[in-house]
Amino acid sequence: MDTANRCPVIHFDHNSQEHSADPIGSYRKIRENGGIGWSEAHGGYWVLSDYESVFEAARDDEVFSSARTDDGGEGLSVVIPKTPMHFHIPIELDPPEFRKYRKIVNPITAPAAVERMKKLVDRHTDGFIDSVIEDGECDLTSVIAVPSIVTVDWLGLDLADWKRYSHAHHQALAGIPSSDDYKHAMEVEFPYLSERMRETITARRENPTDDIISYLVQQELDDRTIDDFEAFAMLELLLAGGVGTTASLVSQSLVWLARHTDVRNRLIDDPSLMDHAVEEFLRYFSPTQALARTVVEDTEFRGCPMKKGDRALLAWSSANRDAKLFENPDDIDIERWPNRHTAFGIGVHRCAGSHLGRYMSKALITQVLERMPDYTVEFDSLQAYPHQGTNMGWQRIPAKYTPGKKVLTDYELY
Repeated sequence: MDTANRCPVIHFDHNSQEHSADPIGSYRKIRENGGIGWSEAHGGYWVLSDYESVFEAARDDEVFSSARTDDGGEGLSVVIPKTPMHFHIPIELDPPEFRKYRKIVNPITAPAAVERMKKLVDRHTDGFIDSVIEDGECDLTSVIAVPSIVTVDWLGLDLADWKRYSHAHHQALAGIPSSDDYKHAMEVEFPYLSERMRETITARRENPTDDIISYLVQQELDDRTIDDFEAFAMLELLLAGGVGTTASLVSQSLVWLARHTDVRNRLIDDPSLMDHAVEEFLRYFSPTQALARTVVEDTEFRGCPMKKGDRALLAWSSANRDAKLFENPDDIDIERWPNRHTAFGIGVHRCAGSHLGRYMSKALITQVLERMPDYTVEFDSLQAYPHQGTNMGWQRIPAKYTPGKKVLTDYELY
């Protein structure tokens, strides 16, 4: 079969500054020309951009594998190019091994568990807003850092290190590999933080508390207690997932609401709209833009000949802009429902932290609107993440608002 017209070689690199300048338009071009293309960047990889392709591939673990292999180099399997990260469990496993570990994670990320965490989230949200509310101006990203400290606190790591965890993981996913910040994160921060994590794992085995690390080190799998390597790999993934994606979503949402004050006022006047609004923000902004898979057997996928060892990028953000599924996909409709977005992924690897991410996003946006309802953003001074291939967002959001009063008297800002 001649598939040249259906599977074009495309000019595309989601890690390039060209893509970061217009990610939406970059993916739109691929959707408008068949939805699938082969990029020759980074050794070559397939790009799946339309909803049907992404949906089908994400549910086919027998062909599109998440497992860490040598194909495409060494490092984290779910990004292109691979980054030099520790092994992550269970995101770098396929069924049936995947399910064994996911059963361990599910109870601590289920809706009932998130319900128990709400006081923790709310307290940190109040505390971070308190730290700037009397000033009348701030960089809103200082408030949006709440998910990082919540994650570190919840896991049971040292709160004094929360900024270092946040910065290191942010650089891993949104930094430019050639930059000094990225190199420092990889060569200095991660080794230091990894050692601290291992020390904490050892301490919790000897003296368990009520934190998540204590829970992990006591879990059994295949009639044995999980070892330190497994505990670290699961902890690292929970940490990576918690410190980046929610901040990405909230930063984009607050900037958009500053531009669209009519929608902001609707949310202030009717907070019941917030649940559907958060789902629409998830669809529209897709904090995790795309994740990768490895093709493990020769196949023809939607007319394209894919070979064993090929890498494939599943673009959640692009699927969320597919006009075949979403009416007016480039517009935000805070009452859109149903909303079958792919922001948390699809299939067995769907994000385990989706419930917590939703609640943290809702808490942050709601509290900013309640306590800084008239905030304005200095749009000319916004600074976007330098690399937006995996996570999009703003790393500097200068804002002004009417000063308010603190609500907590006993909160320590680390």
